[in-house]
Amino acid sequence: MEKQVLITGSSRGIGKESALYLAKNGYDIVLHCNTNIQKANDTLKEIEALGVKARVLQFNISNREECRRILEKDIEDNGIYYGVVLNAGIAKDNVFPAMEDDEWDKVLDTNLGGFYNVLKPIVMPMIQKRIKGRIIAMSSVSGLCGNRGQVNYSASKAGIIGAVKALSLELAKRGITVNAIAPGAIDTDMTEDLPVDEIKKMIPMKRFGQAKEVASLVNYLMSEDASYITGQVISVNGGLYL
Repeated sequence: MEKQVLITGSSRGIGKESALYLAKNGYDIVLHCNTNIQKANDTLKEIEALGVKARVLQFNISNREECRRILEKDIEDNGIYYGVVLNAGIAKDNVFPAMEDDEWDKVLDTNLGGFYNVLKPIVMPMIQKRIKGRIIAMSSVSGLCGNRGQVNYSASKAGIIGAVKALSLELAKRGITVNAIAPGAIDTDMTEDLPVDEIKKMIPMKRFGQAKEVASLVNYLMSEDASYITGQVISVNGGLYL
């Protein structure tokens, strides 16, 4: 059976690297983007050049109805996924006293609401088809330790950890694993505006991580070798604890 993996937010950064890494290891890839369809299509071409099947879905993970409609149609047309990587997310940093309602709502609705919105149409078909699949959600070092100016982001990423732990208990008897990855400072366009030199001083390894170093863990957790790992939060952070 061909194993297809849905990766949200896979037009760039960790999502793109995960898509390429999994494609090189023989998985068919279902890419996802919200607004930047051109970058998603560029990634699609890179994957197809590897001789792997791929396609692109475009939807807003914070829009529950849109998620349901598009995912149900894709599953109907192409079959259920073996794996899901919940990578898409946003940050709107601000100190809490100055935080706008919209900055709180958008981050929670996207990062934590997206967990529900994307997985809800997928989990029951996985169970019905007896897929011993893999669900991986991206949390963050901020979700484990908190971070100044990120009360909204930290709350959303901590919520993902709680959701992963609870869902892993529900799906364990089905042979479906559910895990979280908590990246630290990773060199992507989401971190390019950060004070790099100051952050490096806080990291024991004195460097930012590479997206491929997270993607390799995604690949392992997706594999048969990881079938007894579930409900875990694995950090990729160079020893950083904020």
